[in-house]
Amino acid sequence: QVQLTESGGGSVQSGGSLRLSCEASAFIYSSYCMAWFRQAPGKEREGVATIDSDGTTAYADSVKGRFTISEDKTKKQSTLYLQMNNLKPEDTAVYYCAVDLPRAYCPRLGEFSYGQYKYRGQGTQVTVSS
Repeated sequence: QVQLTESGGGSVQSGGSLRLSCEASAFIYSSYCMAWFRQAPGKEREGVATIDSDGTTAYADSVKGRFTISEDKTKKQSTLYLQMNNLKPEDTAVYYCAVDLPRAYCPRLGEFSYGQYKYRGQGTQVTVSS
């Protein structure tokens, strides 16, 4: 069983930056897909970015060029990051991390829902003011 804990959320002004972290309770060493999702008030949860065990990344069109997903496998626990730059008010949402394994590659964003990932975090709030 792997537990995921997100951190790094907060309130920033438009144009600002935040870095979200998602720490796994154990090192994830098999083939896998790690992902960030978000859910804005009154909207469905949507995929933001994915990274697989080979380092291949994918992004939603709304965040391309502004967000960067990465992972750190040098520690005893796997840690997933989401660097968010040039934040906009429409980025306001609760952000969730998720891991699915074993997977040779990540599904296309929108193809796999948050609930279909094997391990899921509790979320961290990001608020962007204009």
